[in-house]
Amino acid sequence: MPKQGYIIIRGIVQGVGFRPFVYARAIAHSIHGSVWNTGSEVRINAWGNNFDDFIEDLKRGTPLSIIDSIEIHPLSGSPPDSFSILKSHDGIRTGLIPPDIATCPECVHDIFTQGGRYEGYFATSCVNCGPRYSIIKTLPYDRERTAMDIFPPCLECSDEYSDPSCRRHHAQTIACELCGPVLMLHTGDRQVINVSNPIQRTAELLEQGNIVAIRGIGGFHIACIGESSKELKNRLGRTEQPFAIMARKEWIKKETMISHEEEEMLQSEISPIVILDKKNSRAHDHISSLHTLGCMVPYTGLHHLLFSHLKAPYLIMTSANAPGYPMITTLNDAFVKLTGIVDYYLTHTRDIVNRCDDSVIRNGYIIRLSRGFAPKRTKIFLGEKAILGTGPELNSTVTLYTHGFCITSPHIGNVRNPGTYGYLKETIACLRDLMQPDISIIAHDLHPQFLSTRYAKELSEVTDAVLIPVQHHQAHIAATCQEECIGIAIDGVGYGSDGTIWGGEIFEGSAPEYNRVGHLMPVLMPGGDLATTWPERMLYGILPDEKTKELLLTRTWTEKDLLILEKQVSRRFNTAITTSTGRVLDAAAALLGICRKKTYDGEPAMKLESAAFGSSPDTWEIPLTRIGEAQVLDTQSLLKKARDLYLQNPFDTSAIKQIAASFQYNLARGIATIACNAGASAGINTIALSGGVAYNEMIRKTIGDVAQQNGYTLIVNHDMPLGDGCISFGQCVFAGKKDKL
Repeated sequence: MPKQGYIIIRGIVQGVGFRPFVYARAIAHSIHGSVWNTGSEVRINAWGNNFDDFIEDLKRGTPLSIIDSIEIHPLSGSPPDSFSILKSHDGIRTGLIPPDIATCPECVHDIFTQGGRYEGYFATSCVNCGPRYSIIKTLPYDRERTAMDIFPPCLECSDEYSDPSCRRHHAQTIACELCGPVLMLHTGDRQVINVSNPIQRTAELLEQGNIVAIRGIGGFHIACIGESSKELKNRLGRTEQPFAIMARKEWIKKETMISHEEEEMLQSEISPIVILDKKNSRAHDHISSLHTLGCMVPYTGLHHLLFSHLKAPYLIMTSANAPGYPMITTLNDAFVKLTGIVDYYLTHTRDIVNRCDDSVIRNGYIIRLSRGFAPKRTKIFLGEKAILGTGPELNSTVTLYTHGFCITSPHIGNVRNPGTYGYLKETIACLRDLMQPDISIIAHDLHPQFLSTRYAKELSEVTDAVLIPVQHHQAHIAATCQEECIGIAIDGVGYGSDGTIWGGEIFEGSAPEYNRVGHLMPVLMPGGDLATTWPERMLYGILPDEKTKELLLTRTWTEKDLLILEKQVSRRFNTAITTSTGRVLDAAAALLGICRKKTYDGEPAMKLESAAFGSSPDTWEIPLTRIGEAQVLDTQSLLKKARDLYLQNPFDTSAIKQIAASFQYNLARGIATIACNAGASAGINTIALSGGVAYNEMIRKTIGDVAQQNGYTLIVNHDMPLGDGCISFGQCVFAGKKDKL
């Protein structure tokens, strides 16, 4: 007697070749019936003697799918004569399409197969690869709801689309040179260059030293070769900030200390930028003056074809947008914003619906959550109400919680910028359109002046949603550990519940109830944000004495400048109070002459870490004190120790490296010691670590070592950024837990 059932499969089952997979498994098991998409599920009517085997086979899924659940319900009626794929239906949207996926090896093979249908075609893709999020307009995921809707498939593509034995069966992005997007090459003054092979011509232009804007999956990059990077830095006004490179894998292995795990990530379907240690820390300084290189491999058909025409082993490949601003997606926008910066434009005719930057990873930790990772889907139950987390101000993302899942957007950037603020609103609108939630709660940063906070308030008036403010560093911990823990949040800036600037915080508890049980010594930031740009101001704010003044006078400071700074500090005029770990590291970098002016985000601390690379630190006494109920690390004493050592021989490079290593090591020891002491007092044996400073390898490892030596389990988030990219997710967690109280 044949078995039958109505099957509902939930998870990431949109845009991952799941319907063709179900069809193939049904044919293999002689199952009759049908399969179709809803907005978030795949549904199947199935009849057949091999029903149980069919169900077991379905559990394997496709390479890109994630199955959350398979439900089997009774099914009445008679079976059809065959198995078929039906047109999609709309429904409740609890799933989401997957992120954009790097071109798979099979499609790369097709691109380079002489005489094949896809030979030399830059937009070759299949059910296992290609653009997804960047082209989707609405769900369910079908061609007519994507940017591919203006490219009707030719007869041969239609045949492959309908062929169950083909890898492109029901591939919504299927296209070839006869029917798909085309490439165009433009001069710097916007004229079209008529050439038979735009990619080959672009390679020639790059080899000649030109700088070219290249339109990719989620936006424009700027590319150049070798020494042209110096000219690019001048044109961009980014003389210090490292560039990312796209390189052949063999070159990356030759020049960096890449691990097996990093190599796998580099070549994965995500294909992010991977930050790698150089074999020679001083090599390739025209790309990066740090001890690291940000490397990625070709991840689209266009990239693979471009490298097939290049002699150079790598390209500078940097996002065309200014730091903190959204990706440039249209040719007209590129013409306006890149005039005088690039010499040529290589573009294509497929619209970018949703912009998406390259993801960045270091040591397995996500720095920028974007292409390949995002939209990031996290299974977590926070109640029945839909929640929106609007994120922080810098390095922002947004998160939407609905039906037991959090969906975190790709990296947005610095919301202070008007263009990025617009992108924030655009991203929220996109997620709302895709998921169609009835938002009941909006969680936002505690800072009343953040634009993300203002927009949360505007949106609440439209949706009647309840507003829940969430302190920045508590959101960090909520994103990292949902259970009771000792939370360490170390970063550059976050608005504290006492109105001061926090950034070196130790909490005890679980969301939404956290007690601040430790922090760094509150110190002065003369001039507020000026102290972040000019870290010697931060140095004087921490050590406002004669020795610091004498040191600054040996540099470019005048007596007049110092007098103004001295009065500003003594009178507390325009001088903020902070417990920021980032600002303490900035002060150390300034003290040691490593970085006296910040030209890009995190520069002083990153250069301090690079200066210490390869040095073994000394162990210093950890100066701890108390302010009220909180245990406090006396960073003033730590910095004074570093200054005393530095002044003994300020021109000894090896001594400076040693001091840099020792300062970071002992700062981390002090932070970890406070956390362990708090854990012992509260009877908690789990420590959670988050914040942008946790990307610092020495600091993160030292905190982990101290925790382990004292019997604690350290949790560090591998699924979300350690920096502010996790805040919106943490806001949702915090708000969901608070609403349950």
